[in-house]
Amino acid sequence: MTYPQHDSADEGIPSKSELKRQMDALQDLGRALTELPRDKLKKFDLPEQLLTAVLEHQRIPSFGAKKRQEQYIGKLMRSIDPEPIRQQLAIMRGDSAEHAAWLHQLERWRDKLMADDKTLGAFVAEHPDADVQQLRTMIRNARKELAEQKPPKAYRQLFQTLKEFLPEPGTTAARDARQDDSDEA
Repeated sequence: MTYPQHDSADEGIPSKSELKRQMDALQDLGRALTELPRDKLKKFDLPEQLLTAVLEHQRIPSFGAKKRQEQYIGKLMRSIDPEPIRQQLAIMRGDSAEHAAWLHQLERWRDKLMADDKTLGAFVAEHPDADVQQLRTMIRNARKELAEQKPPKAYRQLFQTLKEFLPEPGTTAARDARQDDSDEA
C-alpha cells in the first residue's frame, strides 16, 4: 500500500474545506453586522461598500434576497481585516475579556482617586492633558455624595471622565494611542 506524498509546496495551503469554513465564518460575521441598529453600525470603521451592503440587507424583506445579500456581504468581507469587527462585536456583546479588564482598570483608578489625594498627581503624570482642577472638583463632589449618602452622580461622572483619558481597547482612539507610543520608542 502506498501513501500519497506531501509536497513541500502544498504545506501551508488551506484545504478546500478549510477555505469554505473561513468563507462561512466571514458570512456569519457579516450577518451579525446586519442585525445591528444603524447607530451602532456607525461605530464600526467599515468600508463604504460594505456599509452600504449591510444597510441594504436591513432594507430587504424577501428571505431569498436576504440570503443572496449575505453571500455578497461575505464576499466583501474577504477583502478586509475582520479582526477589528470581531473585537467590536465581542465588546458590544460583553464577551471581551480585554473590555472587561479596561472597565476594571477604570474602576481601580476611580477608587484610588477617591481614597487618596496623592493618586491625582500620579494620574496627571501619566495623563498630562488632564484638567487637574476639574478632576479635583469631581473627586471632592463624589466624596461629599458618598458621605451624605446621595445618589452617585459625581462618582459616575468621574468614571466617564476617566474614560476620556484611558481609551477603550479596540477603538480608533486606542489604536492611535498605541501608534503614538510606538512612534516615541
